[in-house]
Amino acid sequence: MPYIDPEVVIEAKKIDLLTYLKNYDPAELVHLHSNVYCTQTHNSLKISNGKWCWYSRGIGGRSAIDYLIKVRGMNFIEAIEKVAGQAATKPPIFLSKTELPKKKEFKLPLASNNNTNMINYLKSRGIDYEILCFCINTGRLYESYPYHNAVFVGADEKGIPRYAAIRGISFIGEAKGSEKRYSFSIPAEDSGDIIYLFESPIDLLSYATLKKINDQNWRQDNLLSLSGVFQSRKNIKETSIPIALEHFLKNNSDIKKIILCFDNDMAGKIAAQAIQMTLSKTYYIKNNPPSSGKDYNDLLCDCLKIPRWQSKERGNDAR
Repeated sequence: MPYIDPEVVIEAKKIDLLTYLKNYDPAELVHLHSNVYCTQTHNSLKISNGKWCWYSRGIGGRSAIDYLIKVRGMNFIEAIEKVAGQAATKPPIFLSKTELPKKKEFKLPLASNNNTNMINYLKSRGIDYEILCFCINTGRLYESYPYHNAVFVGADEKGIPRYAAIRGISFIGEAKGSEKRYSFSIPAEDSGDIIYLFESPIDLLSYATLKKINDQNWRQDNLLSLSGVFQSRKNIKETSIPIALEHFLKNNSDIKKIILCFDNDMAGKIAAQAIQMTLSKTYYIKNNPPSSGKDYNDLLCDCLKIPRWQSKERGNDAR
């Protein structure tokens, strides 16, 4: 076996994957958001906070050496020689903390002294009152002040709010500083092995209402809103999976099935195809778009025989 000076090994192992790709293979690096990256070759391989994880394969590490061995298939000597050789030719410039984007402070919108307007709005869209009360009582939903929008709250593992989707009659937005990884969700009553994915909180609540209408337990499975679907690249294989789904799967190892309940439009179809292509080797995935209308709220309105919601909504900065 070729001899490599232990000091060379130590120095090579200090080079993290982000630094390595930025310095020696920048075309392979894709910036997703904030300080999160993926690679062109493997969209489910995420890099952040000095670590990397290839979610579709369940492997990860810290250094470029780990990456070259586990992902690129090199042996230890080959990986050390490659990294050390490149570093000797061109000393790496490490990503300094000052280069990282400043994180916006998250702050929930002010709450109204009652939820009357918000409840009336969501009931007009067919959402079940009992389900609304559950969301209100568990801190997932409230009415904002002074605009009286519906605020859908997502919390972290400690129950601390980290995300807020804001929805009104003519307004869609997010609270500034929201972290999409903690998007609005309703967990299964008893830890289940299935997760249903939706583009918006209203679609999620519409699906739950349809379950209740059909005398089914709407708390049986995990329900997660992605707060919109991601933009696909020209090559669908390079499309990244939504960070809310990625985070949920990382923290819920019992999940075996993913049910896609996206909109009946091109964006929804592409998002469904991308997730199927990326995660089908690890999970059972079923595409389950609404049987009528554009989304699950349209389907709910059709079921209740009430007019579909026709407001001309568009995203704005959260108010």
